[in-house]
Amino acid sequence: MAIRELKVCLLGDTGVGKSSIVCRFVQDHFDHNISPTIGASFLTKTVPSGNELHKFLIWDTAGQERFHSLAPMYYRGSAAAVIVYDITKLDSFQTLKKWVKELKEHGPEDIVVAIAGNKNDLGDIREVPTKEAKEFAESIAAIFMETSARNAVNIEELFQKISRQIPPLENTDADSHDSFKLTRQPPPATKRCC
Repeated sequence: MAIRELKVCLLGDTGVGKSSIVCRFVQDHFDHNISPTIGASFLTKTVPSGNELHKFLIWDTAGQERFHSLAPMYYRGSAAAVIVYDITKLDSFQTLKKWVKELKEHGPEDIVVAIAGNKNDLGDIREVPTKEAKEFAESIAAIFMETSARNAVNIEELFQKISRQIPPLENTDADSHDSFKLTRQPPPATKRCC
């Protein structure tokens, strides 16, 4: 089974639960006293997807405004971006829209975008209606899911949906499971200066 490394970055305001989502997904753990991320943290997890194994290289970015300028370094070359907002904070949903705009302008052309409305265990103090968030996600052809890192709701499912959106590698010989095809690459073009 082929292993594919897929870079995934998490974006969103500080305090929306990006680190908690990653921690729940990778370690199946929730920490009530998690500290804000400084710069970014990096974790990996490998999951089966069809005839492949997807090794997620997860970059959990800091949400504080002062780290915003570092974000392109993490979403550049990403197969997917998970933009997280807190369902109890309307302003975090507005920030999400700015992230979407930035990804459309500067992110990879074929990036899979997922929107995660986190903290759905706090639905009684909700500020962002599910319908509004879902309609926004549909308008940009993004995956949408409400999650709870605390209660492990829809965390695995979120990454499974991302995995299914990643186009499979071309299968050159469907009958042979152990074969692979070598292709010859043309030599790189040489550049002339001046």
